[in-house]
Amino acid sequence: MARAAAIWRRVAAIPGAAEPAGLLALPDEALRTAGLSRPKIAHARALAAAFAERRLEESTLALMDDEAAIAAIASVRGMGRWTAEIYLLFALARPDVFPAGDLVLASAAAELKRLADRPSPAALRALALEWQPWRSLAARLLWHHWRHLTGRPAMDDLPAA
Repeated sequence: MARAAAIWRRVAAIPGAAEPAGLLALPDEALRTAGLSRPKIAHARALAAAFAERRLEESTLALMDDEAAIAAIASVRGMGRWTAEIYLLFALARPDVFPAGDLVLASAAAELKRLADRPSPAALRALALEWQPWRSLAARLLWHHWRHLTGRPAMDDLPAA
């Protein structure tokens, strides 16, 4: 998480990188210098192109139900269900989204529920049903619990890169 936060800060510091057209205009080397790998550059460009070409629009995603928005985001090369669920949870502040493919959530749930093994995404998704309609809150609490257990800082507590 610390590495991802540091990379994001470096990318966000590049003029224009936070806007689709700006990111698409940047040379690959600028993004590599910020810490993005070749596949991540390709995925970032695919996402930027989807927004630039209006195949994805923030306002449209906000109006879609969760599954439709997840499908729309996941249709972009390099984006999957986890990425879409994270977007819905954080960017759109949806109350009942649970990214069951998240390894930290699985680890935290296993620790709290005293499970012998970390649950699979399907098992974690089934376990999370009991937290409806507030699964987004459950995810945040599980992330904070794992942070507490491991002593890792929150994203906003990380030093600037």
